[in-house]
Amino acid sequence: MARVIEENNQLVLKLSLRERIFALHSNPTANASDLVSTTEAANPWSPDVLRGVRSPGTAIPYVVLLGTMRFKGGKDFTAIYKRKSVKIYEFSGGEFQRWIVSQ
Repeated sequence: MARVIEENNQLVLKLSLRERIFALHSNPTANASDLVSTTEAANPWSPDVLRGVRSPGTAIPYVVLLGTMRFKGGKDFTAIYKRKSVKIYEFSGGEFQRWIVSQ
């Protein structure tokens, strides 16, 4: 299961080998100074949490969502499993605007 760790002023979303394969992406990284906020959401499948379309990655609705969600103006990285609550990391810069990770 994906987890966020801090290494040398960098936040790294550590993915397992299986997660990297299904997400079609390596471990995302961001500067720790770019972290704006972290919030939690009980329903990860709501339109308040998810935005855009998955591309690339793997999705089975209400079971798994791994990969990039692209939308007008940016993209998010998701590692969502079933209906577990998620932690949302918002960034001011970097490749992704948000990481959405099951807890």
